[in-house]
Amino acid sequence: MFWTQTVLLTCLVVAFTVTLFEGTDSAVVSDKKDVKASDPQGALQKIFMPEADASNFFKRRSRRATKSQDEIDAEQRQRLAADQRMRQYHEEQRNKFENYAEEENDEQEERTRQSTEQWREFHYDGLDPPYDYNRHTV
Repeated sequence: MFWTQTVLLTCLVVAFTVTLFEGTDSAVVSDKKDVKASDPQGALQKIFMPEADASNFFKRRSRRATKSQDEIDAEQRQRLAADQRMRQYHEEQRNKFENYAEEENDEQEERTRQSTEQWREFHYDGLDPPYDYNRHTV
């Protein structure tokens, strides 16, 4: 019985709080004058804009309107940076594969050389000179 009273009291408190703050449209902001907040620099000034500008942000330029040179330059820089990252990635992958292939070829040549030497030692009967000096011509 006690837990039902606790739940009912909590619901009433929540309902009272919601109705009390129903008219609030935004968060509370401190009135303290902070040096960093009152003097935004560079890109920080472009982050915040007046409400009128914000509502018309997407309406300012239609799809077919020409872009400013700054927008074109920024997009081109982004494309060039992405292309550079892609080139570097593919170059790294190619270098990794080339190193892997070279190591595999070296290991395969070493195994082939060892097996050839073993075959020569096993088949050498001692009567003829070693293989390098015993090349029969046909």
